[in-house]
Amino acid sequence: MKKHHSNRSMFSGKLGFVLSAAGASVGLGNIWRFPYLAAKYGGGIFLLIYILLALTFGYTMIVAETSLGRMTRKSPVGAYASFTKSHTLKAGGWINAIIPILIVPYYSVIGGWVIKYLFEYICGNGTKLAEDGYFSMFISDGVSAEICFIVFALITLTIIFAGVRNGIERVSKFMMPILVVLSVIIAIYSVTRPGALKGIQYFLVPNLENFSWMTVVSAMGQMFYSLSIAMGILVTFGSYMKKETSIEDSTRNVEIFDTAIAIMAGLMIIPAVFAFSSGDPNTLQAGPSLMFITIPKVFASMGLGTVVGILFFVLVLFAAVTSSIALTESAVSTFEDELHWNRKKSTVVIGIIMLVLGTLSSLGYGPLDAVKILGMQFLDFFDFLTNSVMMPIAAIATCLLVSRVIGVDRIEEEMTQEGGTFRRKKIFVMMIKYLCPVFAAIILISSVMNAFGLISM
Repeated sequence: MKKHHSNRSMFSGKLGFVLSAAGASVGLGNIWRFPYLAAKYGGGIFLLIYILLALTFGYTMIVAETSLGRMTRKSPVGAYASFTKSHTLKAGGWINAIIPILIVPYYSVIGGWVIKYLFEYICGNGTKLAEDGYFSMFISDGVSAEICFIVFALITLTIIFAGVRNGIERVSKFMMPILVVLSVIIAIYSVTRPGALKGIQYFLVPNLENFSWMTVVSAMGQMFYSLSIAMGILVTFGSYMKKETSIEDSTRNVEIFDTAIAIMAGLMIIPAVFAFSSGDPNTLQAGPSLMFITIPKVFASMGLGTVVGILFFVLVLFAAVTSSIALTESAVSTFEDELHWNRKKSTVVIGIIMLVLGTLSSLGYGPLDAVKILGMQFLDFFDFLTNSVMMPIAAIATCLLVSRVIGVDRIEEEMTQEGGTFRRKKIFVMMIKYLCPVFAAIILISSVMNAFGLISM
């Protein structure tokens, strides 16, 4: 099996893998989705459930996907096809491969918005960004939103073009430590504002009265997003991983890194917004409005608003870039493996797809405002399709492949190579066989029912 994979790119070692995988996980989802969901679904109790899920469900899926990639040295489609003749299961590999191709265009649009805001803060226009209606005016103006999107897409493509070690690993090793330092600085700043204490307590102290079934479902959904599960990324990165790098140790590091950043994001945003709104949790809006409407207002009301604004949007930009390169790499890897294209051609093709689909998302709030799919703008629709429909299906397919076809023994063999360990084997077996598929099915059903208005979330 070794021969024809000798030319595959590799991470230099454990640090390269961990920082690249953590870079993949720490993205816009952590910074705007996590604090919002935590605030909406019970603060401390949400955080507790999220951590428990990350240590069981998250752990299991990261181990399964990374092992699958390293065992086969292939991206998702090839990895699945190596073990099964079943067309149904092979489709799981394709779903894993298509998800990043659909996510990266709309992700780059949001990345473009981040560039715009960073640029404005650097020019000292922070107060302008805090004005009512600024954000909706900007995204409905097709031209400037489109230009920012193209700039972000080009940054991503340039890094991918440079390759695994020169591009992804080098950028992740540079950006991730800075990201951690910035998040600590902003969190300290936010936590020390007058009136922030209420927000800190709400976020960190579990209160059972705030618990509901939706706390669990939303924590599960966030965990998929946060840990980059079921996006083909971990299979791809696993295929670049050296045999002597311990999968279990690396997984633990990714879990810790990711959860720590999610908690930092909560500490950066929740106390600051609480202090700004004198403790009204409803000001923590979903998604973009939190980052592009509420936060500039919070910064404008503080001293050092411009400085904090610059630091914050640099952090967000780094988080967005490390995730978009992971998503794009996953897509490029599929083209290289399945269509036998070289890196240059694969990067150009994914670039064209990004431009076409991204332009739809970018113009969906402006010139294409009237076009809706299931009542959603293009960007929201792509988000719903990938996050709520395709990712749970991809996760179920991976669970079935690992538990029914490959077998846990084969995973254990991969894990324990060259002195590796498999300490949480019992948890892994129970999760992969029974709980993970059920959890993923719950997310799928509740999200789809919610989209069609059958239940409200």
